[in-house]
Amino acid sequence: MNIRADQIWTTPLNELDVVQKGFDRSKTIRFYDTTLRDGEQSTGICFSANDKFEIARKLAELGVGRIESGFPRVSEEDTQAVRRILDANLSSEIWGFARCMKADIDAHVELGTRYTLLEITTSDMKMKAFGFTREKVMNSVVDSIKYAKDKGIERVNFFAVDSTRSDLSFLRDIYGAALKAGADEISVVDTIGVCAPETAELLVSQVRSWVGKSVPIHWHGHNDMGLATAAAIAAVRGGADWIQGTINGMGERAGNADICEVALALQFLYHVPVELDLTKAREVSEMVQTRGKYTVDSWKPVVGKFIFCRESGGVAAQFHMPSAIEPYSADVVAASRSIALGKKSGLANIKIKLDELGLNAPAEKHGAILEKVKSLGTAEKRLVTDQEFRTMVAELG
Repeated sequence: MNIRADQIWTTPLNELDVVQKGFDRSKTIRFYDTTLRDGEQSTGICFSANDKFEIARKLAELGVGRIESGFPRVSEEDTQAVRRILDANLSSEIWGFARCMKADIDAHVELGTRYTLLEITTSDMKMKAFGFTREKVMNSVVDSIKYAKDKGIERVNFFAVDSTRSDLSFLRDIYGAALKAGADEISVVDTIGVCAPETAELLVSQVRSWVGKSVPIHWHGHNDMGLATAAAIAAVRGGADWIQGTINGMGERAGNADICEVALALQFLYHVPVELDLTKAREVSEMVQTRGKYTVDSWKPVVGKFIFCRESGGVAAQFHMPSAIEPYSADVVAASRSIALGKKSGLANIKIKLDELGLNAPAEKHGAILEKVKSLGTAEKRLVTDQEFRTMVAELG
């Protein structure tokens, strides 16, 4: 992204060595998007094959390095979605999702998927829930990776479900076995979202010491403690090369890390280069919301409807100087700045809105207009529309 220093208004305290040390800025952090699979696991969300195809196209425009096309064995429609995405020749790499099962792998081989993520649980707790033993899991991992490679899958990412609650000695053994069997990269997975950021950094650093510098490491985290973005950043400090996540933070339970939030924080707080075009973030977010039939909070970072809109009079009085009331320029995410009218508005809101709409009202009338705005906003517990404002101005003109 071509971001100027004068578009970012954070704090010099961020430049302290204690904040900045530990990051490898010689590499660009890339994103593996799982909106079409893990994102769709959000309760009540159902994307059609066409939805997935259109979202994939937008993800490619966003600059996502890899798109997880889905899990074809879920349904015939998912199979169609994977086929269409593969056939689209998008700029992003298209990866398949499969369990460590031959039938799952075969489904991707039949569709022509070249790269596949293979998953199985590695924590004793989840193994118990599935009735697995460590021996069974180890054998499944080795056999599935070898099978995938023998079937022509070019690259395999071994995805250790519930890595963060796994016995470390077993986790080390299974990563080693996966790589020996032919896996090209591995994922460290906080399936239940239980990692403190410091733990994420520590674990990824530990895994890096096991697998060496040349093996790409992915971090996949969930947001159950509200720390998915922080944990992802910590994982990068620990040595992760890829961050897996979703648009709008969709996903199982409390969702996944939001890749746009992670990209924003890495680049603007830690000066870590990222491969994502944040000027496309809001456009992609809106499409995913529309196709998923849901709406994010209006105050959500990066994509929230009102993050560059001001209702409070005290804040609106500073509207002429964005750096006083915002952490970064709205241009960074291709958003528009605006003024809202309601209960909390002040005289500054009235003047700015009059100018915005090309309306004229003498200064001595502004107080009366404000009174009408605040009265309506309070009585109906909502914002005043531009048309209602025009009517108020005309009535008091």
